[in-house]
Amino acid sequence: MTVLRSARVVAGDRVLDRGWVRVEGARIVEVGDGAAPGDDATPDGHIDLGGAWLVPGFVDIHVHGGGGASFCAGDPAQARRAAEFHRSHGSTTIIASLVTASASDLLASVRMLADLVADDVIAGVHLEGPYLAAARCGAHDPALLRAPDPAEIATVLDNGRGTIRQVTIAPELPGALELITHLANAGVVAALGHTDATYAQARAGFDAGGRLATHLYNGMRPIHHREPGVVTAALTDERVAVELINDGVHLHPAIVRDAFARAGADRVALVTDAMTAAGAVDGEYDLGGQRVVVTDGVARLGGGGAIAGSTLTMDVALQRTVRAAGVSVVDAVCAAATTPARVLGLDDVGAIEPGRLADLVVLTDDLAVRGVMRHGQWV
Repeated sequence: MTVLRSARVVAGDRVLDRGWVRVEGARIVEVGDGAAPGDDATPDGHIDLGGAWLVPGFVDIHVHGGGGASFCAGDPAQARRAAEFHRSHGSTTIIASLVTASASDLLASVRMLADLVADDVIAGVHLEGPYLAAARCGAHDPALLRAPDPAEIATVLDNGRGTIRQVTIAPELPGALELITHLANAGVVAALGHTDATYAQARAGFDAGGRLATHLYNGMRPIHHREPGVVTAALTDERVAVELINDGVHLHPAIVRDAFARAGADRVALVTDAMTAAGAVDGEYDLGGQRVVVTDGVARLGGGGAIAGSTLTMDVALQRTVRAAGVSVVDAVCAAATTPARVLGLDDVGAIEPGRLADLVVLTDDLAVRGVMRHGQWV
């Protein structure tokens, strides 16, 4: 048993100023405010956090790699290193994202990552492609984009053995709406992204079962007063959550603040969209066969092309959301943990409450990571 006490515990929509959390094994068994059980005796297993923040472990549902390693390389050792790197920054639950690839490479990567889900290294797989719009493909290889293919996705889901959690798709493509409905019926979150869809096409995608917008504002047509596009369709649809890459490059702080104001924290999911260079040095990297150059921490396709993911970590995303965008700590934590967990149906994580896994992050006053607990063990 471990009791973490004297902490500012973010528990749902409130802060317990003298909060404590009792952990037994891998799970939270009790949460309270004030004197913790056995406080008068300070027994073994009690850890005084001295007023630090205690928040649920972050849930990153869109991440390609980090720490010099990639989830897209087809190498399980690299995937493990990438997961370990992001765990050290508070992401106790990770959905590994794959970029557009050939059919054979996609299947190989899915099979490899499914094994890592079985080993509890990651919590699932996100397919960002190949069913994307060429006009908004960003850093995805346009030569490998293809129309939605029910037979292919059935094979991918079968090889994924229940680990495919999310698929990003452009709803305007031929057959996309039918595929979105098929994914939703299969328990997979269909996300609209890398799309040139109009407002009407986006609404059709959400009506077909889409429930998420991939990195809102990025990889989609911008808002126009006569054609509001996917952004407005997503922000005004109560059924839909939106991803935000809050790295100071993809989005202006005012846009982040506005998204929280319009959608609410329960419909905003902070993501990193991190690639191999997160936590590594500037230089040249590979992302799905595309050459990426990282300069001053900003990743772009070689030759000054499209932004190619980020070098963000979730702790920095949280800090920027509070400091630069002016969002409350409670709402920022909700977007970093609770909302993404709910969107993907991950019921065991994302909140500090009895019965959930003891995935916890200790933060300093400045919201820097001081400690990370996953499944009741310090990592």
